[in-house]
Amino acid sequence: MEKLTRLPGIGPAVAWFLRSRAWQVYRHLDDRTWTRLAAAITFTSFITLFPVLGLAAATGAWLLSDQHLEDIEQWASDQVPGISDQMNLGALFDHAGTIGLVSLALVLPMGAGWVDALRGCLRELWDLADPEDNVFLRRARDMGVLVGLGAVTLLSLAASALGVGAVHWASRRVDTALPFQLLAYLLATVVTFFLLVYLLVWLPGVRPPRTATLTACAMGAVGFEVLKQLLGGYLTEVATRNVYGAFGVPVALLVWINLMAKLLLVCCAWTATAVTPRERPEADALDAEPERRPAADDGGGTATQPPQAPQGPPP
Repeated sequence: MEKLTRLPGIGPAVAWFLRSRAWQVYRHLDDRTWTRLAAAITFTSFITLFPVLGLAAATGAWLLSDQHLEDIEQWASDQVPGISDQMNLGALFDHAGTIGLVSLALVLPMGAGWVDALRGCLRELWDLADPEDNVFLRRARDMGVLVGLGAVTLLSLAASALGVGAVHWASRRVDTALPFQLLAYLLATVVTFFLLVYLLVWLPGVRPPRTATLTACAMGAVGFEVLKQLLGGYLTEVATRNVYGAFGVPVALLVWINLMAKLLLVCCAWTATAVTPRERPEADALDAEPERRPAADDGGGTATQPPQAPQGPPP
């Protein structure tokens, strides 16, 4: 890459790009094999999604009215563009009783495993090891994090539903609907922003700089909404392609989860590169004994004191 900086014409532009924050984030991700991390997040998220959906369907069928269930289906359609119709969430609500019992037995252990895997992948970008806790204590804490994430998601869903409902109510009373559609997108972006704050700060147990956190969450929220608008048609084509047969919907769902995992890793790398390698251990909020942890140098190794020169006898 250094040779490109000496080329006439494009050399200054290449040199500027190599000094940019975007290149720094990419090198940080590439050095830590981020595609493998995204694959791990995709797999654990995919197998955890179905018991979570089953439990949510059982709870919703028990507590909510038919109109509210239709609103949830519409919300799911907005979050997973292009393939929610093929997922047949209505049938899931119809058989929520039986599915809910099975999901209840699976959601806690599988959800705790998902939290542990996601935390480990995010902490890998911070060059931080997992805390050395008792396995039962760690699982209990992971379940608590899962419950907290569910609570944040429900609050975000409620706020989004209220906001979108108000926007639709106002749009029916005004001739032009474009400003209200933009307002609905803005509300969805704000909801995603707060979810990312939880995922980038509380879940991995790190304390990045505030400016970097706000920037990363804003980029992730906008990127999520943009991807939903751009990829809806592509995911529909994948889900309905004959070559995949009955596996069309799972394949499309895997593609969508993998894209979201990579977007999350990019946002996490943005916060991790906001501090130097020596400062990253100090941002670890899960380590109870930070003074026992060796500091890392700029090359990723362990910092050691140079040997002292032997002291000769005084003249």
